[in-house]
Amino acid sequence: MDTQKKLIDLIQDFDNSMLVTKTDDGGLDARPMAIAEATEDGHIWFVTSRNSGKIAELMLDRDVAVTMQSSNKFVTLSGECRVIDDRSKINELWKEAWKVWFPEGKNDPDITLLRVEPERGEYWDNSGLSGINYLIKAGTAYVKGERAETDEKINATVKM
Repeated sequence: MDTQKKLIDLIQDFDNSMLVTKTDDGGLDARPMAIAEATEDGHIWFVTSRNSGKIAELMLDRDVAVTMQSSNKFVTLSGECRVIDDRSKINELWKEAWKVWFPEGKNDPDITLLRVEPERGEYWDNSGLSGINYLIKAGTAYVKGERAETDEKINATVKM
């Protein structure tokens, strides 16, 4: 099984995520972010304000985590996040709903992009038949007093 492709396919199922950055005092700060684009190579693009606290945090440390969750699919990524000032990419990604944050639209001078370049990811996919098969395995393991085993269809750690 191609676990990297599975991970990227799962990432592309999500519209929102949590972006986790490091604060200047060594703490962690997480905030929800709309995913502007998830590419075929696993990069994730976000749109943000150039005056936001996350920009200041990224100037100190580009290492980030991104988490995504639905009722039966979970993804976590770790890697580097770069601030990208690219007007053509903003035009390509622009969604009218973002006018709530950028009243001047895609030409708002406050808008900038973040690109997360994952180095590692992990997924847990309990959807569809994989989820049903896991429930059967888990039930059997429970009755036997054993630990339930998973396979790469359900869980894998992926180097990107």
